[in-house]
Formats: sequence, C-alpha cells, structure tokens
Amino acid sequence: MTSTDFAGSRRTVAVIGAGSWGTALAISLASAGHEVRLWARRPELAEEIERTRRNRFYLRDARLPDGIRATSRDAEAVDGADVWVMAVPSQSQRAVAEAFAVQSAGVKLVVSVAKGIENETLSLSTRVLEEALPAVDPTRIGVLYGPSHAEEVAQGLPAAVVAAAASRDTAKAIQQLFMTRSLRVYANTDVIGVQIAGSAKNVMAIAAGISDGVGYGDNAKAALVTRGIAEMRRLGRAMGASMSTFSGLAGIGDLVVTCMSGLSRNRYVGQQIGEGRVLQEVEDDMQMVAEGVRTTASVVALARKYNIEMPICESVYAILFEGQKPQEAVNALMSRAAKEEDWLDEIDEESD
Repeated sequence: MTSTDFAGSRRTVAVIGAGSWGTALAISLASAGHEVRLWARRPELAEEIERTRRNRFYLRDARLPDGIRATSRDAEAVDGADVWVMAVPSQSQRAVAEAFAVQSAGVKLVVSVAKGIENETLSLSTRVLEEALPAVDPTRIGVLYGPSHAEEVAQGLPAAVVAAAASRDTAKAIQQLFMTRSLRVYANTDVIGVQIAGSAKNVMAIAAGISDGVGYGDNAKAALVTRGIAEMRRLGRAMGASMSTFSGLAGIGDLVVTCMSGLSRNRYVGQQIGEGRVLQEVEDDMQMVAEGVRTTASVVALARKYNIEMPICESVYAILFEGQKPQEAVNALMSRAAKEEDWLDEIDEESD
C-alpha cells in the first residue's frame, strides 16, 4: 500500500473514541465520502448518537452525517475498516488498543490523534500503539496533530494540521485521508517532534490559563508562550526531534490557539486554578479530559530524565500536584538568575 492508494479513494474508517475530537474527525471524514464507524465506550452514548445524530455530551451543536455509524461493540466498530483513528485520551490509549488488538491483522493504517505522553512509561502515542498492536506494521502508524478545535472542524471552518509518521509514505497516506476543502493537512516525518510539541503545548496552555485566572496581563502571557516554545524545543532536542518542527503547526500553531482560545480545555483548567479552585474540583465538573494535566507529570519526568531545564512546566507541576500557589510560582520564575536568550545557540547547534 502506498500513499496514492488513499488519494480520492473511499475508505472504511473506524474512529475509536467518541469524544469531541473523535466526533469532529468522524464528521470531517464522512463529509469527505468515507464510511465511518464511531466507537463509543458507553453503549448509551452510542445509542443516543445513532438515534439523534448528535453527540450532546461532547459536541452538542454538530449534526452527524448519515455516513457515520455509532456503536459500542468492538467488533462492529472495526469490521471491514482498514484504517483506525485512535481518539481516546492518551492515558487510556494502551488499554483500548490492546482490547482491539485481536482484530487488527488487516489494518493498513493507524492514526493517533491523542495529544499526550503516557505517565507510566513516558512513551509517545506511536510507541504505545506499536506495543499494543503488534500485528500492525509499525511503519503504518502515525499521528494527526495541530491547531484544531473540534468545534470549528465539525462546522467545516478552515483549519490546518500536520500528519506525521517516521515513514514519509505513511505521513502522506494520512495527509490524503484527512485532506478536505476546509481541513488542510501537511506531511512531516519528524514524528517525535510533532508529538512532543503537540503534547507539551497543553502544559503551556494550563500555565496560560493560570496566568489569566490570577489576573496577569498580555505581557505575561506573551512571555510565557515564547519561553514555552523554548522549553518545548529543549525537550525535543534532547529526544532527537528537529528544531524546525517547533516553529510549525504542531509547535507555535497549536501553542498559540491552545493558550489564547476560550475553547481550550487545558487553558480553562488553568484559569479555574488561577481563580482559586483546586484541581480535583475542576476535573470533577468537566465532561471532557484536559490532556495537559496528566501530561504535565510526564513532561516533568522527561525533563528530569534528560537533565534539562523546563521551569514553566516544573511550576505547573508544583501548582497542580504539590499545592504551590500560582503567585508563588510566578515569583519563583521571575526571580530566576538572569540569562541570555538562546534561540540562536539552538539553531546553530542544529546546523552543526
């Protein structure tokens, strides 16, 4: 199978996960003419989606096209589907993939759209899926990341994302599958960098929300976003990513939209904490998962493993899990030793 097999061809796609992003992608794929099976963990949710053609829990304003069939039955969801889109939260992805593994022998393409890093193993999504789906050719596993609020994609509003895989042919196959008139897809073979950028930016979004909740201004948020990119690049370099990836859609693009938009769940969590609420209370009130909360622990663990400085991420971790007050964290960040801005040094190191 080559990427050209996906150009203009009608596929049967299993979207595993009926949250907001899985539902939005199912709508986009069905609107492009693909047959879509949307798997929901809860039978009552699948039944309601089938009956009403709406997902009122996660994407209430969008109507699902007739080309989508919702089900909670594993076998029914993947029957005849040679493309799987894994749209469950990153911390659940391994268990869900393992449950489907027995039916994965004929799968030609697996695409993860979960933006997170597994806590227990510190593995990126592609590694998790390689281990959980041993019958699938690992070169046929990739990701779709980038600045893309589910609500806007479901409405068909213009967006651009990046398809990434270690294999260029796989990245292009993902590109061909998801490209529509309103969803522009770029291909990238830096699958490590794309996943680090797309996952770590959620931690920065929590930080941006905390800043908003405390009442700091635009100056603080601009500094946070800019230095956040520096931290993301630092981690990416340690893990073998290309620095240019962090200037692209999965890096600056996704970071900007997630830190600035009222649609961002991660920014919302941070804002609520900045206003004085505790994490457990905020999460209990949310129907959807904010990936950045658990990813914060993974990113900090990776920073310590590779012995690199990620002070913003460390501060978010201290606020979320160690009870530090937001104002204390900001004071600690602002009182760090004076440094030189290191963008040019990082670029020079990459070109050596």
